[in-house]
Formats: sequence, C-alpha cells, structure tokens
Amino acid sequence: MDLLIFLRGQWDRVLAVTCIILGLVALGIGWLGVSNEVFVAKQMPYVVSGGLAGLFLLGLGSMLWLSADIRDEWRTLQTADAEDAPAGEDRPA
Repeated sequence: MDLLIFLRGQWDRVLAVTCIILGLVALGIGWLGVSNEVFVAKQMPYVVSGGLAGLFLLGLGSMLWLSADIRDEWRTLQTADAEDAPAGEDRPA
C-alpha cells in the first residue's frame, strides 16, 4: 500500500529512473554488439539501435528528473507565498 502511494506521488521520478536504466541497458547491448563485430558495416545496426535509443532514453530520463525537481521547487514557493500572505487577502494564482 505504501509503495503504491509512493509511486503515485513520485511517478515522474520513477519514470525517470526507469528511462535511465533502460537507456544504460540499451547502450550496453549496443556496445556488446559492436565489440563482437570487426566490419563497420555490421556494427552500424548496433550503433543505430542501441546507441541512439540509449541516448534518447537517457535524455528523456534526465528531462523527467529535472521536471520533477522544478515541480517540487514550484510547490515550495507556492507554500511559502501562501504562508506569507496576510489573512483574508486574496492573491492571484
């Protein structure tokens, strides 16, 4: 039950970590494929599939993690702003 609450509250960080792990796995598989081939023409499919997919997933995971951090900072600023507002005063959102 607590794991489900954590996953629901931190979905963006969980997705970011998942993308980063999958990106590292894709880069590893691509590297293993390239290291076993001597000819460049046979290495290209591994570079394209493993390398580009891995870099894309790493970038996506980094973007999601940064987005989660920015969202946390935004919530902190909104909470601090609400606490500083005088009672009865409406502030624009």
